[in-house]
Amino acid sequence: MTITYEWRGEFENAAVNVLHAEGFDHRVLDIDWLEQVHRHSLGWVCARRDGELVGFVNVAWDGGVHAFVLDTMVRADLRRSGIGAALVAAAVRGARAAHCEWLHVDFDDDLRAFYFDACGFKPTKAGHIAL
Repeated sequence: MTITYEWRGEFENAAVNVLHAEGFDHRVLDIDWLEQVHRHSLGWVCARRDGELVGFVNVAWDGGVHAFVLDTMVRADLRRSGIGAALVAAAVRGARAAHCEWLHVDFDDDLRAFYFDACGFKPTKAGHIAL
């Protein structure tokens, strides 16, 4: 299986909406991902197999030195094959090339091993306010 990864790759909203629904267990929504990433993101990574979008990660940023991994998603039947870690590795390279100093991520506990072990993130203290 050959997977290609492209920083700021072309994609269709419908394909990302299907991946997002599958990855985050909700119905398929009609989100304008193209507008969203072009407005708010440093970049994104598309993973493709035979031209089909099978993975995606968004890299939002503050316009300075902090970037944020959001919405890492891989088609369900291809999970646990290294695609997610490769998506994040490409996001790291993209953020580094943009001279970011930090790449942040937050996640649910069940993804701890993925982000810490497979992707190389380190634990840090953080806080949030539920709005």
